Amino acid sequence: MRYNHRTPLFILVATAAIIFAAAAFSVGKTSQPAYLSAPISTRTRSTGLAFRPSKPLCLQSQRRNVQSRVGVEMPKVGEEYEVNLEKPIGISFARGNDGRAYIIKVDPRKGNLDERCEVGDVMTEISASFGDDVWKAQNFGQIMYAIRTRVGGCYFKFEKRDGDMGFLEMDNSDMEFKKERRGGNYGAGTREVQMKNYITSKENERKRNEVFNAGLDDYKSGNYEDAIYKFEDVIGMEPPNYVGDNFARITPMYEVASYNIACCYSKMKNFDAGLESLNDALNSGFDDYEKVRTADGLKELRDAEPERFDKVLNRYDEPVFDPKLVQGFKNFFGMGKN
Repeated sequence: MRYNHRTPLFILVATAAIIFAAAAFSVGKTSQPAYLSAPISTRTRSTGLAFRPSKPLCLQSQRRNVQSRVGVEMPKVGEEYEVNLEKPIGISFARGNDGRAYIIKVDPRKGNLDERCEVGDVMTEISASFGDDVWKAQNFGQIMYAIRTRVGGCYFKFEKRDGDMGFLEMDNSDMEFKKERRGGNYGAGTREVQMKNYITSKENERKRNEVFNAGLDDYKSGNYEDAIYKFEDVIGMEPPNYVGDNFARITPMYEVASYNIACCYSKMKNFDAGLESLNDALNSGFDDYEKVRTADGLKELRDAEPERFDKVLNRYDEPVFDPKLVQGFKNFFGMGKN
């Protein structure tokens, strides 16, 4: 259509709008948003799918999501199910009030998963550190020791609890108090519940200190395996939702216990487990790097695995000067000679 002075303006505007709409429609048919074409899951060896939803899903919706995609029949509440996972394992555990190991987090970025494992499920059996033996999963410290020291895949048996997090609660009255407080109501028993929870938290702290000190005694006596059990128990007794005076989300005792575990493995000459434990300690916030570089507790690990040791440590405390460059400088000027 040619424009001349007689062509009404509204016809020109309408024509331009039609052309623009047609162009947008054609582009929309041939292109696709990147997030639609991206994979929504990754396969972790032979263990099934490890899901990466773009937003957190509640346990029930996650369960429906798993069933609809892979047709997995989820165990019913109270039923046990068996899992075989290759290390690394994408499951984190917490020590319950009964001393057992409960799933506290599942993270496909951390390692391998089984789609049936959900937060709140409790471990009932686990493969021993070596061989085909299976242990009853009754001691949290021993469970963590078995996972860390086992070579190859790990066998687990879990009991389905459908997301029940009661193992972290102090008691039923505490749960009712939290519901009441969220609703903005403070009943007559609020003060009593608060006092009871305060006393309980102090008692838990006292027990944790006792376990920690017992682990130190075992370490000093050379009973390194028993010391690991106790330090792992200390880690598992970490209070939920902790916030320190400096806004730290991990207690100092957790950091030190993690470091002590690395020292135990160093003394036992289990260097793979020692490096893994050292990385966990540094990642949790342990930042006494001078101690890590010089303390006797990690001497065996530093001497046996110098390159791997430095690689782990340098992730958190990269030296200002490259040690090799400094040594080369000394050798060049004759300062490195004995």
